[in-house]
Amino acid sequence: MAHETRVLRPEEWDGWYDHLELAFGGVPEVEEERELYRSLTEVERSLGVWDDGTCVASAGAFTFRVSVPGGALVPAAGVTMVGVTPTHRRRGLLTALMRRQLDDVRAGGEPVAVLTASDPAIYGRFGYGTAAYSLAVDVDTSRVGLRLPPGADGVRIRLVDPQEALAACEAVYAELVPRRPGMTARQPGWERQALLDPAAGRAGRSPLKCVLAEREADGKVVGYARYRVRPEWELSGSAGVVEVQDLDALDPAAYGALWAYVFGIDLTWTVRAHKRPVDDPLLHLVSDVRRAKPRTRDALHVRLVELGAALEARTYGAPLDVVLEVEDAFCPWNAGRWRLTGDAKGATCARTGDPAELALSVAELGSAYLGGVTLTSLAGAGRVTELRPGALAEASRAFASDLAPWLPHGF
Repeated sequence: MAHETRVLRPEEWDGWYDHLELAFGGVPEVEEERELYRSLTEVERSLGVWDDGTCVASAGAFTFRVSVPGGALVPAAGVTMVGVTPTHRRRGLLTALMRRQLDDVRAGGEPVAVLTASDPAIYGRFGYGTAAYSLAVDVDTSRVGLRLPPGADGVRIRLVDPQEALAACEAVYAELVPRRPGMTARQPGWERQALLDPAAGRAGRSPLKCVLAEREADGKVVGYARYRVRPEWELSGSAGVVEVQDLDALDPAAYGALWAYVFGIDLTWTVRAHKRPVDDPLLHLVSDVRRAKPRTRDALHVRLVELGAALEARTYGAPLDVVLEVEDAFCPWNAGRWRLTGDAKGATCARTGDPAELALSVAELGSAYLGGVTLTSLAGAGRVTELRPGALAEASRAFASDLAPWLPHGF
């Protein structure tokens, strides 16, 4: 029977998701997590390939808005739930789904698509570029201290119920989104992801804990942290671990006070935090950064779907006027020459017949789009070619962001 590629029907969700679990190793998710993603799935944006009535490949998208340099929130397709059953690999099913999906994203008016990759080697051939990285730390708090910012002693830390504090935490998060590229504005229902805490998935850790940081002067909530404690014991005594899930603050004083709190939790000697921004100020608070064991990995991959609209949606940190020669075999409507003119106030990007000054593919533009990967570094790898002397340095400075892009959570 021929493969059938089409949009998911609501009543098929369980079989579609069963296929995904199989594609990702076959370990069933706990029921609470499965139900969360059932509620978040946008069925009309979910694709599947069926073979004799069984789903054998899939790709979905969430409707997001992603912050870009300049603070604008750009409509973006959050590509997700991509998988192919082991029995149907290397038949072109993934390529067909990516083709259909990007056509749909373009028709829907979203200028960019974003994803987190289980295997980053897969998506470059579809025009995605690695645009943001994340930082992980494991801090030995028995040997590492903190140099707290001025005003940290004027911040009160209050232990609260995570559910009851949700609105206050979301207000802080919303205020931070336009400040840093790569963050997603919270869509309805996504606030539940941060509170997901199934008992079956704790693996010896405590239930989720939450603290609010409040200014003593006026009581305003200026930050929060969510964490779990993993009690551990050695012959010499306690060796517990604090696993920080989220820690966000509106000012340095609150930020320092929150880290001081998690560093000081009794019977623990390690603070573990993953999915942090690569320029996290924590690296400048600790007394010994080596014993924080910082390490990075790729996080957010960006695909420019409508190149002109995407480049016009952000601002640029230095005046820019450059002609780009863009290669894009998978979405040929982007290929060719574009003149990009912009500064801190805005930008225009239009087709041109003028001589090209930089040559690159759409994947390199995706990597540079949020300002965290420089065009100069890509040129050093042979992935950007300078055709006019000085054009590379000018464009690289203009694309750069003061803050590194950061995706706080997966999807």
